[in-house]
Amino acid sequence: MEITLKEFTQVIEALEKGELRVAQKVDGVWKVNTHVKEVILAGFKLGAVKDMSQGQFPFFDKDTFPVRGFSADDGVRIVPGGTSIRRGAYLAPGSIVMPPAYVNVGAYVDEGTMVDSHVTIGSCAQVGKRIHISASTQIGGVLEPAGALPTIIEDGAFVGGNCGIYEGTIVEEGAVIASGVIITSSTAIFDATTGEFIRRNADGRVVVPRNAVVVSGSKPIIRDGKPLESGVHLYCPVIVKYRDEKTAGSVHLEDLLR
Repeated sequence: MEITLKEFTQVIEALEKGELRVAQKVDGVWKVNTHVKEVILAGFKLGAVKDMSQGQFPFFDKDTFPVRGFSADDGVRIVPGGTSIRRGAYLAPGSIVMPPAYVNVGAYVDEGTMVDSHVTIGSCAQVGKRIHISASTQIGGVLEPAGALPTIIEDGAFVGGNCGIYEGTIVEEGAVIASGVIITSSTAIFDATTGEFIRRNADGRVVVPRNAVVVSGSKPIIRDGKPLESGVHLYCPVIVKYRDEKTAGSVHLEDLLR
């Protein structure tokens, strides 16, 4: 059935209010709401390019996707300095956005989460409660295909600066991603506590385990069962431990800023 402009507007408004989500956990498993993503995609066809420039900032986009408006009643701190939040994104009361940052359509940012400067939250990404997305980090968007699960950062996680979490990766509750870590759907994470690699799950997703502390590392290139004599290594994220009280204490220092 063809999606109308009226239906598109209703879905976008429900997304902005947090009444509807692109994905959510059902019985402990993340499920994507395919129809919601189909409606978002239809919005690009329904819209026409319009001049929506604001002051000295040129802005040309489909008229179905203007910058989202906020008021003080929303309870969201958006610090001045160049941030842009697209229509159809949800930011919960108590969330904080430092400048400049970008949050795309369909994204969900829950209460108490800080989106730091130069951070991008991609389309449909789901970011939980009490998370710090540190400066210059990218949380990748997954808009197509409509049935694809977006990138997910669960409650209480911490993502360091200059990280990249892409292609439907799931960072489970309480995990700590150290600065500079890159994770994609083809990334094999090495768990140094078990000596085993954590590979994609049955759905083809990379899942960072609950409370894992992940840092950047490397692994040798293996050929015929032996490392290459050149000594060349490939990038590899490494779980060095699982979160303890000391880790939690250092991660929660920024609570004073909230």
